[in-house]
Amino acid sequence: MNMPQTQLTVITQVTDNRQGFAHCYFRPHNCGRPGEEAGGLSDGSALGRRWVGARGLRTSPLGQPPPQDDPSPPPARRTPHPGASAETAFQLAGPPGAVPRVGKLNSATNLARSPRGGAPALILPSGARWEGGGSLPAPRGSTNGSACSWAPRYAPRVLKTRRAQAGPFSALAKVARSTPRARSARLTASARMDSETATQAPTQRYFTWDEVAQRSGHAAERWLVIDRKVYNISEFCRRHPGGSRVISHYAGQDATDPFVAFHIDKGLVRKYMNSLLIGELSPEQPSFEPTKNKELIDEFRELRATVERMGLMKANHVFFLLYLLHILLLDVAAWLTLWVFGTSLVPFLLCAVLLSTVQAQAGWLQHDFGHLSVFSTSTWNHLLHHFVIGHLKGAPASWWNHMHFQHHAKPNCFGKDPDINMHPLFFALGKILSVELGKKKKKYMPYNHQHKYFFLIGPPALVPLYFQWYIFYFVIQRKKWDLAWMITFYARLFLTYGPFLGLKGVLGLFFLVRFLESHWFVWVTQMNHIPMRIDHDRNMDWVSIQLHATCNVHKSAFNDWFSGHLNFQIEHHLFPTMPRHNYHKVAPLVQSLCAKHGIEYQSKPLLAAFADIIYSLKESGQLWLDAYLHQ
Repeated sequence: MNMPQTQLTVITQVTDNRQGFAHCYFRPHNCGRPGEEAGGLSDGSALGRRWVGARGLRTSPLGQPPPQDDPSPPPARRTPHPGASAETAFQLAGPPGAVPRVGKLNSATNLARSPRGGAPALILPSGARWEGGGSLPAPRGSTNGSACSWAPRYAPRVLKTRRAQAGPFSALAKVARSTPRARSARLTASARMDSETATQAPTQRYFTWDEVAQRSGHAAERWLVIDRKVYNISEFCRRHPGGSRVISHYAGQDATDPFVAFHIDKGLVRKYMNSLLIGELSPEQPSFEPTKNKELIDEFRELRATVERMGLMKANHVFFLLYLLHILLLDVAAWLTLWVFGTSLVPFLLCAVLLSTVQAQAGWLQHDFGHLSVFSTSTWNHLLHHFVIGHLKGAPASWWNHMHFQHHAKPNCFGKDPDINMHPLFFALGKILSVELGKKKKKYMPYNHQHKYFFLIGPPALVPLYFQWYIFYFVIQRKKWDLAWMITFYARLFLTYGPFLGLKGVLGLFFLVRFLESHWFVWVTQMNHIPMRIDHDRNMDWVSIQLHATCNVHKSAFNDWFSGHLNFQIEHHLFPTMPRHNYHKVAPLVQSLCAKHGIEYQSKPLLAAFADIIYSLKESGQLWLDAYLHQ
């Protein structure tokens, strides 16, 4: 009984320099219904053909069919051939119209004599072995002349499997002639779905920037690019540890530099990103959008590499330990003030000032832990972050992460930076946005007087009248367990001060502390951003967007302590995970980079920075009025 033949088409021919033998890409040529060719690559790309028949694997010239009745075709041998090595692949055709099964190799496919001296061997991936001197028999009842199309599906039923022996080629498999009595094949396929084993398609998906830009934060489907690789974050953004909004702000854009800036264990994060990978940019596409400065990006990445080699991303734990101890000592001193001097007005006010200092300084310290800039692992940073912000301040870490990382990702970008959400309900911020607001004839407040009412609804009210109730709404509405940490703060407050002041006295002290802390917090945090450019997201490069939105305050011992080293706001935004005590060391390098590319690096005295908040509010209010009346 004549067994049917399965033809393999050579897709391309490559060589292995180390062995000096020719290798090929193959696909089954006649594995569909009788008279039909299997799906896959076109014959136009074939260099030649080899087929498996009753006596092994044989060869026919390009464009000619194989001989049908050759009783004893000679086995194929390795063919010496000079050239360059390349990656190879093999395909097993499925039913008509189905996508062929494809295997991918990291080394070239070998055509070699079986180690037992039998038929030649076709080497397959990851230790799989396909053996058989004859063609694969079709299943019972099948009208197909070859088992090639059904073998992958029914392999457990009709094919025996075995692993290749360990050795230099333990990750490969061979097609060898079996005994005439068996006339069957053996096939082992790896179930691992990774880049080194069987995949659905051998080709990599490529995209253009226009395709990526269409999947922005305003679309249901969201993509972003990191190191030229395209990731689909449509579903993952809800599970993103940093919050759904911060990652969505870079949907449709290149996010390479923000990714590097925010993560301290990039290798670990990249492992979780593999499931989101859908392709990469086409080779002709640039690595980032045309709105970004390529030279500036390249030089900043070199600067970051230099900073890391200098060890400036490593924290001095003694510095942060002493900083925490000074906060705890101030907290104890506030309680001792009432215990020693009583609860009269002067000790009460002194206690409130000391507690306000504790709250402000704890705010700067939790900021360090929140940015993962103290410890080399996220676990310890998160633990201490919960302790400082939750137990020492009574606020949720999840709320801070949700708000603050958005600010760092897109500072002063309207609709993406929550720190400027008071526009346009309370203030008209920035020259561009204020003019837009005036042209639209919108007036929620008398913005031309905003530099005056800022003293009423800005520093005095932000923390006690807004943040204080919103943090509880946030954790309860989102069911965050940070509420437990917050409760410990309020319990400690009433247990330590209740015996001295009673319920009303403790509430009075608490809101007085929040009132003083609010002034401290607003002036320090807004002096670096409100006077700077405020606009819509223009998709600028990482350096440009940070430099346009931030400015520095001159270094001094008091300024560093008073602002928690946030007087180095530029350096902090460029390197958010850098320990604060290293900001002044990297500042000259950043200044040099800005000078080279013509970017303004602003640094000013502390009081001048405070005054610029008022001046900028007055200017933007006047721009709004002119546009409102005359445009």
